[in-house]
Amino acid sequence: MSYPNTLIFVDIPTTDTAAADAFYSEVFGWEVEERIPGAFHRIVPGQNFQLDDGTQGPTGNLHMGIYNAADARPHPRPEESEPREISPGRGIRAWILVSEDDSFERILEAAVRLGGTELWRNHFWTEFGGANSSFRDPWGNQINLWQHLPEAEVDEDTHQVVGEFTVPQGWTVE
Repeated sequence: MSYPNTLIFVDIPTTDTAAADAFYSEVFGWEVEERIPGAFHRIVPGQNFQLDDGTQGPTGNLHMGIYNAADARPHPRPEESEPREISPGRGIRAWILVSEDDSFERILEAAVRLGGTELWRNHFWTEFGGANSSFRDPWGNQINLWQHLPEAEVDEDTHQVVGEFTVPQGWTVE
């Protein structure tokens, strides 16, 4: 293989595409397009990935989907495909890079207000030099929030923290 296979799309399972559309639109400010009513909505997260100087780079953000677990499409059979329900603990686990003009606090507050469950907040993972918080959406999918703290210097190749760094008061560290 001369060029690696590329991830192009991730679908989030739900039992209610309209409710998931409203949830993700409000929690993250994403544009969500209803493509197949009741079956599939496409999430368009926003602009291109940012370069180090803060300008937009040439790489567009990945799109995601919201799909009805009772009728996952595409599928060659016209009848509903199996499984037709979301099993506990079987949703996705997605990582969302939080923009500098947004915050874990605002996102977690919106997620909980709209029926999500906060799993943790204000944790720092030294292996990858980043701050993270997490919640489970109303359909059981785990959404992890990620930000690099400007005060933490990380190695460009390994992404591990280098030098001295103190996390904010009350945070957990791994």
